[in-house]
Amino acid sequence: MSALEGDWRDALDDVDARLVDGYQSGFPLVERPFRAVADDFGTTERDAHDRVARLRDVGVFRRFGAVLNPPVIGSSTLAALRVPDARFEEVADVVNSYRQVNHNYRRDNPWNMWFVVTAGSREVRDRILADIEARTGLDVLNLPMRTDYYIDLEFPVVNSDRFARESAMETDVSATRVTEDARRDLTELEGDVLLAVQDGFPLTRTPYRDVADAVGADVDAVLDALRDLLAGNCIKRIGCVVNHLATGFDANCMVVWDVPDDALDERGIAAGELPYVTLCYHRPRRSDQEWPYNLFTMVHGRDPDAVDAKVDELAVETLPYDHERLPSTATLKQTGARYDDLLTR
Repeated sequence: MSALEGDWRDALDDVDARLVDGYQSGFPLVERPFRAVADDFGTTERDAHDRVARLRDVGVFRRFGAVLNPPVIGSSTLAALRVPDARFEEVADVVNSYRQVNHNYRRDNPWNMWFVVTAGSREVRDRILADIEARTGLDVLNLPMRTDYYIDLEFPVVNSDRFARESAMETDVSATRVTEDARRDLTELEGDVLLAVQDGFPLTRTPYRDVADAVGADVDAVLDALRDLLAGNCIKRIGCVVNHLATGFDANCMVVWDVPDDALDERGIAAGELPYVTLCYHRPRRSDQEWPYNLFTMVHGRDPDAVDAKVDELAVETLPYDHERLPSTATLKQTGARYDDLLTR
């Protein structure tokens, strides 16, 4: 299997399937993690390691490592522009020229260019937004996250499910307030470790020791730093990061909702608990810019019509409010946040 073509799941055995769906998070934080995984599966350390390497090579996994949390480590916001068609390519070049812009999409909406800015401080983030306004002559819609109800792209993929979380175990959904200020209490070792792992762990049988060697630290100290970074939400999870697009969940729709403020937490939690909602969070209204929406949801699925049907269901049963669907029509930029920009000391 050299690429994900046809029904790629037919090439996976039961151990592969358990590895793909069971170790997207919770990868053992011990010096020989593949030995611990092997014990779980009743196989050998070499076999567990080689399976992860093979699944990465064929495209099931994007990488092996930590999923970092840019809004905690830095200061992040979602922003949008209303760009005339004749200027779209020119403006996209301006927006994409900033290293701090790590995602940019065209969406079917008058606000048609949506991008994420993550910088080392709120001041730098806002300076970039002001610079984009000055260079383009266009108003920026600035929508920093206020509350996280459910945000995770960890979900079972070795199945015929129509939606990303359809077979997922029950997950913890709550109203978690999000600050716009970057975390500034990281130790020097924590900062070094984040920089060392931002593109993934070395895919060896001793990945944490290799990271320790790279930063000049003891492996036990690095393991303790990783545990603290997980506890502090700088790292969301450690495991095998699945390529959800290549594995079939390539139909998605962002939907924005006008939810009464006094019902926002109740409805946000209720939507986040649904097994087909992969993202759910609160961002501010901007009435002066004709943006009345305060709740964002995302549904990832394998079939666009099925995704639309689930949004219809969501609008009737859980969020019976005015809303708009903003499907993406083009990917203009998609990279990981660069933590050397965020962790300046």
